[in-house]
Amino acid sequence: MSNIHPVESLWESGLSKNNYAIDILPSKVVDAVLIPYLYCSQPDSEVQIHWKGAAEIVLSSCTSYVDTNGHVIPMDEDKVAEFKKAIEDMASTSLRCVAIAYRSYKMENVPTDDEELAHWKIPDNDLALLAIVGLKDPCRPGVKDAVQLCTKSGVKVRMVTGDNLQTARAIALECGILGSDADATEPNLIEGKVFRALSEGERLEIADKISVMGRSSPNDKLLLVQALRKRGHVVAVTGDGTNDAPALHEADIGLAMGIQGTEVAKESSDIIILDDNFASVVKVVRWGRSVYANIQKFIQFQLTVNVAALVINVVAAVSSGDVPLNAVQLLWVNLIMDTLGALALATEPPTDHLMDRTPVGRREPLITNIMWRNLMIQAIYQVTVLLILNFKGTSILHLKHLPPDRATKMKNTFIFNAFVLCQVFNEFNARKPDEINVFKGVTKNYLFMGIVGLTLVLQVIIIVFLGKFTSTVRLSWKLWLVSIGIALMSWPLAIIGKLITVPETPFSEYLKRIFCRRRTSRGELNGRRNGTTTELT
Repeated sequence: MSNIHPVESLWESGLSKNNYAIDILPSKVVDAVLIPYLYCSQPDSEVQIHWKGAAEIVLSSCTSYVDTNGHVIPMDEDKVAEFKKAIEDMASTSLRCVAIAYRSYKMENVPTDDEELAHWKIPDNDLALLAIVGLKDPCRPGVKDAVQLCTKSGVKVRMVTGDNLQTARAIALECGILGSDADATEPNLIEGKVFRALSEGERLEIADKISVMGRSSPNDKLLLVQALRKRGHVVAVTGDGTNDAPALHEADIGLAMGIQGTEVAKESSDIIILDDNFASVVKVVRWGRSVYANIQKFIQFQLTVNVAALVINVVAAVSSGDVPLNAVQLLWVNLIMDTLGALALATEPPTDHLMDRTPVGRREPLITNIMWRNLMIQAIYQVTVLLILNFKGTSILHLKHLPPDRATKMKNTFIFNAFVLCQVFNEFNARKPDEINVFKGVTKNYLFMGIVGLTLVLQVIIIVFLGKFTSTVRLSWKLWLVSIGIALMSWPLAIIGKLITVPETPFSEYLKRIFCRRRTSRGELNGRRNGTTTELT
């Protein structure tokens, strides 16, 4: 394979002493794969228009070829078949095929000013084939593993390229986008012009099945993105060129290349990949899922605290007119929940377990059935135990020998202490909502361990030294052990709870169905009263 130099480089370097370039026309692009060059062999004589681009398209415009001796030979059908076979052979080995051709043109017919040049239709017929070049663009190390990891995590990787369909097929097999030759059939493997010619309904029907689209234009990529979004998919698009901007803008997540990407592509994207490596997309998925999972962990923890505190105080206030948790104590609980809890749970680093989950749908609820299960188990346990202590705590804790005021303060302090320790222990459960081992990797998260330790130290200080401020009294070591025991029970309860399977259909869907049934029944009843039948859909 010889090096191919631009025309102006040959002229400026003196490799062609008797020839000179008139103009280079990179802005004139035909079918997004052909680029013409003007080249004059002698002043005031014929102009040579050179074309380079997709091999099969350039070949289709050629009527002759230049042999090894430099003679122009007419192209017959056998020679065309030979060249096509060479293109297919190179494409099947993932080589990108580029053909170079030219034709002569009279100098007097070439436009002389910019306005005429802008409207000039450059002749692209009767070309003489100069060369067919196969360019190898090997996949980067780690790309195949990244594609496999994306597939494992439920992210379907699709390749939309301007390359020859056979080249695209070979590259897709090399990268793992296509599993085997059996997958390399339509509609998994489709050409851009075929997809473009389909109606909107047909595009929506086959969009899910497409894995590789070859010889595509930027508009084909945009049409595919629009079809996938209409099907309800969350679509991420990678691109680096100006022509990719519409698809990057249309996608839910646009990822532009930081090194080779144009400014237009970067401005149209949401994320810029600094190293231009597809393997970095896996990091984007991992961190995106980590942020979403951490938000869910915090919401589960926060709702558990809110539900338990609300029910305990409301029930106690309605039944006895007194609340076990006063305003200052609730302020401390709120600090644990909103500030320290958020810092502890929101800083959990991403794990490999996140990549085993299926992607979250566009309309899936933020609070999942698993979260509702965990939340209800912990909230019911805390409410039950602490309400029993509120009503029967004096006798259960053997405080009857104390004066009534002292016994009530001791009981309320114990309830407050047990409630706070329950939240601290439940913070570990919130780390792994769907895993049995909630301690996995906990020692590597120094911030989490530090916040838990700080919360415990502050709780001891509040109970022991800040009694006047928080309306608490000091507890004996036995009551401290009982408080820890009550809080410790949240761990085995969480393990038992995670053995309970929950339906995949969100609880909100069941509520909608119940509501719709009631509306339907009410409508039918009204219809019978009015002597008509009413249908509600």
